[in-house]
Amino acid sequence: MRAILYCRVSTNKDEQTTSLKRQEEELLQLAKIHQLEVVNVISERASGYEIERDGILELLDYFSSKRADILLIQDETRLGRGNAKIALLHQLNKYGVQIYTISHQGEMQVSESDSMVLQIVSIVEEYQRKLHNIKIKRGMKKAVSNGFRPEKNLSNIREAPGRERKQFPLKEVIRLKELGFSFKDIALNLKGMGHDVSKATVHRRYQEYLLEKEDK
Repeated sequence: MRAILYCRVSTNKDEQTTSLKRQEEELLQLAKIHQLEVVNVISERASGYEIERDGILELLDYFSSKRADILLIQDETRLGRGNAKIALLHQLNKYGVQIYTISHQGEMQVSESDSMVLQIVSIVEEYQRKLHNIKIKRGMKKAVSNGFRPEKNLSNIREAPGRERKQFPLKEVIRLKELGFSFKDIALNLKGMGHDVSKATVHRRYQEYLLEKEDK
């Protein structure tokens, strides 16, 4: 099993450097006990109430791309506090990540109150997804009844007139969207990869993906 070690302190005070080193040493020992392969050690100084942290984005990228399976932290407060902690626990759960802590000397046990909140978040997210898909379907049906033919946009036909359908990695769009990126940011990221696409094009292709996924 491949593990990411995440260490965090909240301030830039010199004495916090010792805390970071201690966290890393204890987590390395925990990984050794459970015979885990450590693929990266991420350390940062940031508030646990903030979710936009470089270290957090880096570890989420590891788990979303399946390059790691387990997260090791000192305790749940190192991951985050308040709403940020709940949001991160929810995202890690969606990726199927196991969380080990020093305080539990193994897999972390989520508190009853946090578990209840996570269940509510999952239920709300599922209903939001269903409502979103219903709106898309209704809009598509209305467009078709008004003469729109989606098959002309879903495939490239050599003999068809007009501009050729732009090609770009849809998997990257899906991955970034799951990480919470906006369509504008995704379009900018794709342009950096050499794909000159607009925010509208990225949004349209993502909606098509959701429709196809729902129909399967």
